[in-house]
Amino acid sequence: MRLAILAHLLAVLLLAPLRASAAPGDALTIPAAVQIQPAELAAMLKAGDIPPMLQVGFNTMYQQAHIPNSLYAGPGNRDDGLLNLKKHVDGLARDRLMVIYCGCCPWEKCPNIAAAYKQLTEMGFTKVKVLYLASNFGEDWVDKGYPVTRGG
Repeated sequence: MRLAILAHLLAVLLLAPLRASAAPGDALTIPAAVQIQPAELAAMLKAGDIPPMLQVGFNTMYQQAHIPNSLYAGPGNRDDGLLNLKKHVDGLARDRLMVIYCGCCPWEKCPNIAAAYKQLTEMGFTKVKVLYLASNFGEDWVDKGYPVTRGG
């Protein structure tokens, strides 16, 4: 019993620095200066300027369709998603441009994007761009004809 309590306490302490909790609606706190519009990102990709891109939403969404060359980092509203995000970016220069996106639901209700953004800024990343998807990934990216990869 004592060992189980110590193991739980240790797990809580180890994960505490990763916890960048955010709630639905927190996306509204992401500064406009770090938001990138879908047309702007699509133009960058077309020009061959491909920054690291991470999908911080749900795996089912990523499996259905995602931006080519983007990696699935896991949902930003879960500790395991934030840990996976950290693993993906840990070796990158802190001043390197990167893009994160979710698109699970309307921007103001997204439970993932703000936590992922907060995690990255707390890690010292200074050039994080957040793809602004007002409605969802389907309407704001796929339906507009921007590049998509289907499946995992």
